[in-house]
Amino acid sequence: MATDTRHLVHIDRPVAEVYAFAADPANLPRWAPGLGGSVNLIDGQWFVDTPEGRARLTFAPANEYGVLDHEVRTPSGETVYVPLRAIADGNATEVVFSLRRMPGMSDTDFDRDTALVEADLARLKAVLESAAG
Repeated sequence: MATDTRHLVHIDRPVAEVYAFAADPANLPRWAPGLGGSVNLIDGQWFVDTPEGRARLTFAPANEYGVLDHEVRTPSGETVYVPLRAIADGNATEVVFSLRRMPGMSDTDFDRDTALVEADLARLKAVLESAAG
């Protein structure tokens, strides 16, 4: 039973461009729609509307190292830490997402989350590479 997995996508865009796009919570619906529908900034905090209710998003402060880590405080009050990195690879970027199995999570639910992460990373690649054209 996997406790966590790493997911990687190679994006043919400079790291600064990938970082700037992915670090902006307002862009989440364009590449990670599985997280929720609309994203709103309310009183200086980011929120996303999920099927379970409103979740709060807290991103790592802007940095030059490509750290895109964030926390999601779910409507039930649980906080989920999401490690995410944008790493320069010449003139391109590798994006690495670490998916962690939550305590008590079934294999079926973990497999579902794995598929969602893979789809989100593929969408991030498609959005950024198509914008370059």
